[in-house]
Amino acid sequence: MKKVFVDANILLYSEDGADSSKQAVAMSWLEVLWQRRIGCLSTQVLNEFYVNAVRKIKPPMPAGDARAEVRRYAQWQPWTVDQATVESAWAVESRYGLHYWDCLVVAAAQHSGCRYLLSEDMGHEQYYDSVQVINPFKSSIALLDTL
Repeated sequence: MKKVFVDANILLYSEDGADSSKQAVAMSWLEVLWQRRIGCLSTQVLNEFYVNAVRKIKPPMPAGDARAEVRRYAQWQPWTVDQATVESAWAVESRYGLHYWDCLVVAAAQHSGCRYLLSEDMGHEQYYDSVQVINPFKSSIALLDTL
């Protein structure tokens, strides 16, 4: 079964009660990824989550709680961005014109062998080589049954 890469914004929505409907959707997707053991992310995603969780969410997450979430997601064995990932990100940037930070996410998903990338920040159903972006707020969680 292929893994599903999760962008930082989905992790943030799962913790941010400002939009309860998006929070519920994000939590549902993440719960299924945990149950099926198909969730994947990178150290970059975890760092983005931490910084934004303690600064962007209103009210901010206590640093200790955010750290606990990062430690919990460490069970997914996050992809570590290395030079090969950077080279792949540059290729994605050249080919598709995405923002560099998004290119690193796509490259990490590619290197992790993921078929899907859950993100609200990139075009829904857009393919970046072998990885397809899925906006979980525009797609049914039943999509995971096709994996």
